[in-house]
Amino acid sequence: EIILRYVTYATFSGDGSVLDDRCLNGLRETYVALGVPGASVAAGVSKMKEAALSIANDRNGITPGDCSALMSEIASYFDRAAAAVA
Repeated sequence: EIILRYVTYATFSGDGSVLDDRCLNGLRETYVALGVPGASVAAGVSKMKEAALSIANDRNGITPGDCSALMSEIASYFDRAAAAVA
């Protein structure tokens, strides 16, 4: 899924503008043109967000630390994507 790819890129690069510039601009219109309900896409993005945060928050084999800022950043990218297609 293109959204997951760009959320990952935005997270690793620390630049959320790439999500807007390369992915979200016109994405809703693309789904509408294909006859895909935006609410369904937004629900799918929310599921991806839940899964990504669950994986990122898995502490098994990881040195303990505060990752709340990273989790917030990841969540915000998914929220922006869901809002863009809804």
